[in-house]
Amino acid sequence: MLRGMLDVLQHFADISIRRACGFAALGIGMVMLGLSYDAVLAFRSGAILTSIVLAVIWAFVLWSPRRDIRGTEMWSMLVHERRYLTRGPEAERVRAMAGQVLRDRLVWHGERIALAALALWAMTGLLMLLRAIFAA
Repeated sequence: MLRGMLDVLQHFADISIRRACGFAALGIGMVMLGLSYDAVLAFRSGAILTSIVLAVIWAFVLWSPRRDIRGTEMWSMLVHERRYLTRGPEAERVRAMAGQVLRDRLVWHGERIALAALALWAMTGLLMLLRAIFAA
């Protein structure tokens, strides 16, 4: 029962986080596409915006122990899909588990976003170096 509940909580946490990250990625991609006339500017903008998304995710990680899980999108999806888990004597335990699962999944996604930001910063540096070499 406990493993199944953890899987359900992890599934809903991933959906919630990936939805937000997907919209952020769409916005970052559109900015980069709009600035594609200058590759260095496009990649630098993408790196800066991705770093901002990373900072927001880590702010949520730091804030998560003090946050009431019942006000999150993950909890609202859980209530809608699994009413029996959010009522009765198990509700408090599920709420505590949900908070920890959400924090763990935020950390996991934050690590992936950090890799994407690092790749964008590396590409920016490489393009700036190439521009300096070929401009001389």
